[in-house]
Amino acid sequence: MRQVETLRESHVNMHAPSPQPLSVLFINPHSYITISNGQKRATMNNPSSPSPCAAFADFYEQWFEELQSLMQQLRGEGRKEEVMEKVMWHHQNYYVAKSAAAEKDPLNVFLSPWATTLERSLHWITGWRPTTAFHLIYTESSLMFESHIIDILQGLRTGDLGDLSPSQFRRVSDIQCDTEENAITEELSEWQDSVSEMMGPGANINDKIGRLVCIIKKADDLRLRTLRSVVGLLSPQQAIEFLIASAELLVGIRGWGLNHDRPRGR
Repeated sequence: MRQVETLRESHVNMHAPSPQPLSVLFINPHSYITISNGQKRATMNNPSSPSPCAAFADFYEQWFEELQSLMQQLRGEGRKEEVMEKVMWHHQNYYVAKSAAAEKDPLNVFLSPWATTLERSLHWITGWRPTTAFHLIYTESSLMFESHIIDILQGLRTGDLGDLSPSQFRRVSDIQCDTEENAITEELSEWQDSVSEMMGPGANINDKIGRLVCIIKKADDLRLRTLRSVVGLLSPQQAIEFLIASAELLVGIRGWGLNHDRPRGR
C-alpha cells in the first residue's frame, strides 16, 4: 500500500522531481526518450533516423500494446497496486515522448497522423478531453451502483466505484470546476484567429508555431494532472477499476477506428 500512497502524493507537474528510477522509452534504435528525476532528454537528430513524428508513430503503436498488457495485469490476481503505478508512469511517459515530438514538429503532432480517423474525430487538442475522466467516473459509478443496489440498500459496502462516498463526489465536482479546459480552448481559438498576422510583413512564423507547442503541452499537462487527481481521490480498488475502464475506452476507440479505416486503406 505504500506504493499507492507514494503515487497519490506525487507532484501533479509531469516534469517535477520524482524518486522513481530511470525509465527509458525506446521509440526506435536511433530515437529515444530518457526520464530520470523528472528530467527528459530526447535524441531524434541522427540523420539516419526517421523523422520525430515517424518515430512517435511507432512509439504510439507500441504504447497501446503495452497499455493492453497492463490492463490485463490490472484484471489479474497479482500485486495490482504495483501495476497501477506502472499504468500511471505509462501515461506520463506517453506525454513526455509526445512533448519531444511536438517540439520538433508541432503541426504534424497537431494533425496526429498516427491516430485513426475515429480517434481524431474525438480529439481535443491532440488527445482526449480532460472532462472525459469525470464522465467516465459518473458512468462507471452509476453502472456499478445499479448492479449492487440490493446490497447497498441492505447497508453493505462494496468498496468499488458504485460505492463512492459523498465527499468523493464533492471532490470530483471540485476538480471538474477547476478544469482549465475552457481557457486552453480559448487560447487555441486566439492562436487560430491570429493566422492573418502570420502573413503580414515582418511576421515571425517560428514564434507563432512556438505558441502552438505551448498550447499542446498545456493540454497534455492538464490531461495528466486530471488523471492523477481522479486516481488520488479514489481508494486503491476504485482507482484500479477506473484505470481499467479508461484503458478499455482508449483501446476500444482505437480498435474501432482501425477496423473503420482498414477497408478504406487508411
